[in-house]
Amino acid sequence: MKKQKKQKNLKKYEVLVILDTVGREDAEKDIIENIQKEIQQVGGKVETVQKMGQKPFARVTRKRSAGTYVNFIFQAPPKAIAALDAKFHLDTDLFRWQFTEPLPEAPAREPKKEKETEKS
Repeated sequence: MKKQKKQKNLKKYEVLVILDTVGREDAEKDIIENIQKEIQQVGGKVETVQKMGQKPFARVTRKRSAGTYVNFIFQAPPKAIAALDAKFHLDTDLFRWQFTEPLPEAPAREPKKEKETEKS
């Protein structure tokens, strides 16, 4: 009988990744799968992968004028973010990345009541 690890204290995160696919545009799918595997290796669960396509940069960076943007929404333990960041630094297929915590959903507001105006 295998013991299952309890996954507690999972927090929701997003990471926006710019892929470095210059000359290897067909490798995009493999790079995305590798990122998903890395998230799972640190105890995370990928919820959504949003391919945002090729977008131009505001200015040329490292002789690149555009990149392929992919957004990952996932749950992971808080300590996993540092481990993922270290792994991403070693991955030559990633140009840039940024981790964020999504904003909490705002509570539903009650509709404003119209004030009655008194006529004199």
